[in-house]
Parts: sequence; structure tokens; C-alpha cells
Amino acid sequence: MLERYFRPFEAGRGLQEQLRESLLSAILDGAMPPSEPMPSSRKLCELLKVSRNTVVLVYEQLVQDGYLIPSDRRGYFINEKYLRQQLNVSLKPATQKIFERPDHAPDWEARLQSSSSQLRAIVKPRNWREYRYPFIYGQVEADEQTAARWRDCSRIASTGAHMRSWVDDQVMLDDPLLIEQIVQRVLPKRGISVSAQEVMITIGTQNSLYMLARLLGRPGLVMGLEEPGYVDARNIFGLSGCELKPLRIDRQGLVVNEQLANCEMVFCTPSHQSPTGVTMPLYRRLELMASARERDFLIIEDDYENEQNFLGSNHPALKSFDDSGRVIYLGSLTKSLLPGVRLGFIAADAELIHELRALRRYIYRHPPSNNQRTLALFLSMGHYDAHARRLRDRLARKWRVISRAMAEHLPQLNASGMAGGSSLWVSCPVDVDAWVLQRLVARRGVLIEPGDIHYLSEQRPLNCFRLGFGAIAEELIEPGIMALGEAWREMQAG
Repeated sequence: MLERYFRPFEAGRGLQEQLRESLLSAILDGAMPPSEPMPSSRKLCELLKVSRNTVVLVYEQLVQDGYLIPSDRRGYFINEKYLRQQLNVSLKPATQKIFERPDHAPDWEARLQSSSSQLRAIVKPRNWREYRYPFIYGQVEADEQTAARWRDCSRIASTGAHMRSWVDDQVMLDDPLLIEQIVQRVLPKRGISVSAQEVMITIGTQNSLYMLARLLGRPGLVMGLEEPGYVDARNIFGLSGCELKPLRIDRQGLVVNEQLANCEMVFCTPSHQSPTGVTMPLYRRLELMASARERDFLIIEDDYENEQNFLGSNHPALKSFDDSGRVIYLGSLTKSLLPGVRLGFIAADAELIHELRALRRYIYRHPPSNNQRTLALFLSMGHYDAHARRLRDRLARKWRVISRAMAEHLPQLNASGMAGGSSLWVSCPVDVDAWVLQRLVARRGVLIEPGDIHYLSEQRPLNCFRLGFGAIAEELIEPGIMALGEAWREMQAG
């Protein structure tokens, strides 16, 4: 597919220039046979989220430069003669082309039972650190103290008895020290009391969701998802054949009413609704638990960012009110610590955990035991708590700066998100396209993330975007919002 040639657009460079480079790379690599037309302008503009006029102008420029030949009603074709005679370029053999395959090659499209690559998913620029003002969600600002302490724990985990505990293949078992730390140190802070048999380590929330979908999902099962909501949960349960039902939220999170009536499972994010950041109050959590018991549905609770609440008034997790085992609790231990480490856990009924362990055995047996022991030491030595305190203090300062800057430089926009997370959800007037705004601000070195991807419904709004402030330095927040405001005024001026 041509998608491999299209990199995320870079700040400070024209769209036409970058699109031209990508198309030339595809042409010179032999990705498009001369006998086939180039992708239509309609297809490319939908794929790249650029205007159709931008694609047409680039195609016309490539015609003028000799690379393409226009054909009435058929599109644009590669000018193979020009490449060979003027540039001394011979297109690569068919075996290296992605649209020409040998007759004996397998037909993967016919064999694939699903096509995960075609799902609507969040795509973040690989070069996001090159943006001067990266308002990106899900990344963290470098913390040298945390990194140094992690290295210390890693060294300790590689010595003596600690190393002997993880060099063997543990098959279905997790590090008992890490399980102990989760049961005795992590979960009690959320009001949750469980046994070691009710906890399993995973390699992150997506992995947890995938295994749950594999065990519990089935074609026709009604899966309730917050709208807007967490994109990966939607895609993972969609792959299992579940019937996905969008559930309305308001300023207090998931609305508990008749919309839950036919749900068999509900995925929700009470602590910080993904992506709006609002927090579900205590009374509504109790209502949701009562509804789950009355209507007999399971709840998957993703309790992400709970340790980032810098107001110090965390509500207990839904799981803390669970007296019947119908809440499946997902925790992420390294998302705010070192996102690349990829360690999380599931706390649920022991019978479900037993089956999850059996399933996990056939996927990857268990997460790397050396990383589990390193994290267990990091927790037991108090480093995780110290990191969480520093993180809360840092995010509190950033939240005050970004809230004040938005009120001063962009008072026309509605920014929501409770104090305690690492992002704001911004709503523009309904006639504004956040993708257009994203391209305008990128020229000023600002990176924002349009929010339509978070909607399941076909009629999804285009006027929302997410402002993450976890990865950007505090002193760059206000100038970044000022640059965003300048781009906003430019767009409003026409």
C-alpha cells in the first residue's frame, strides 16, 4: 500500500512540498506500475486529511516537471520514458513493487479474516519531539531522577537472589514481589482489596483489553463505549465481533440511564474520562454499580491517570464498590513513569484471572520477568510514590499555566478537563475543522491532536481537539498557546 510512503506532515514545511516528496519516493521505488493510474485525488485527500485542491496542485506540478502524464477520465500515469531517458532511472523490478505481485504469490486480501491496518486509529507523528510546542497526549516529559532510580533498580534486579528469581521461564506465573506490591501498596490507595489470585500482570492496557475481548467478546454481544471514548477499546472489541454501542457522556462522565439497558459489557474511564478528562462523581459511580447489578452487565474500568490527581481528592475506584466480581479493573503502572516499559495489570474475579493466565500462556507466557522485578523494587523502595508526587506537582503547575493561557489568548474556545489530568479537551464553534487548524498551527511549531477519531458515530464532529501538556516543558506552554491563538485568528480572518 502507498501508505508506507506517507510520513506525518512536519511543522514549518509546506504540505505540497512534503506530499510531492512522498509521491516521488513512491514513483522512484516502483511502487506504482506505469500501467496503473496514480491514486485519485479524492482517495489521497481522504487518506492524508488534506484538501483535494492540495493533491491536484501537486499532481499538476509533477506533470509540469515530467514525472506524470495526464489521461482524460483515467487520471495520472507515470512517465516511464521521461524517467528512463532524462533521469536515467529504471523502475525497479516487479518483485519489488507493492502493486505488482508474482502469479504464484498468496492472495492475502482473500486470506485475511480481518484487516487491523484499516481501522481508524490514533496516529502520532514520529517526530513529535521536533515540534517546539508539542501539545501531545500520552507522552511524558523526561524525568532524570526517575530514570536514574529505574536504572538503579534494574541493576539490583540483575544481582544475586533477585536474578535467580527471573532467569527461568515462569510459564503462567508473575513475579510474586510485584503482585505483592500491587495488592498491598497500589490497589489500597484506590480503595480496592483483593488477593494475589485476583491480579495478573500484562504488557499494558491494550494488551489487557485484547485478552478480555478474546475471552469475553463474541459476535452480537452489545459492548457499551463512552462517546467520545477510548479509540483502542473500540477497535479491539470491534475486532472480536461485538456490537459497539456509543454511550452518551456529560460533564460528569458516563450518563447512567436507559441507554445501558441492553448492554452486556460497558467500558468506562471514571477517574479521567478519555478523552474529555471529566471525572465521574461518587454518586454516579454508585448509580453505575447499581445499574450493573440490576441489568447484569460487566464493567471494564480503565483507571488511567488516577495517580496524577493533583487536587488530592481522588474518588474510590468503581472496583472498590464491587461486591459481586462484575468489575474488571485495568491499571497501568508505567504509562506516567516510562511509557516504553509497557507494564500494567488486571484485577478481577479469580476465576477470570485463571482463564486469562491460561490464555496469556499461548500469547507470550508472561511479561519479561526482569522488568517485573525491576518495577517491584521500584515500588517497594518508594520510588514510584516519589515519582507520582513530583509528577502531580509538575502537572499542577502546567495545568494552571495552560488554563490561564487559554482564558487569555483563546477565550472563544471551550476547554474542559478536570484539574488532575494531563490534557484539555477543546471545543471550537461547530463550523470549525480541527484538521485545518492543526495544519495552520503546525507552521508555527505547534502540535495538536484533532478529536474526531474518538467518536464511534458516523456523524462525528470535526470541531474538537485534544491539548496534552504532559510532554511539553512548562515554560513553553504559554508561548505555544499564544501561537495557537495567532493561528486561530488567522483562520477566522479567512
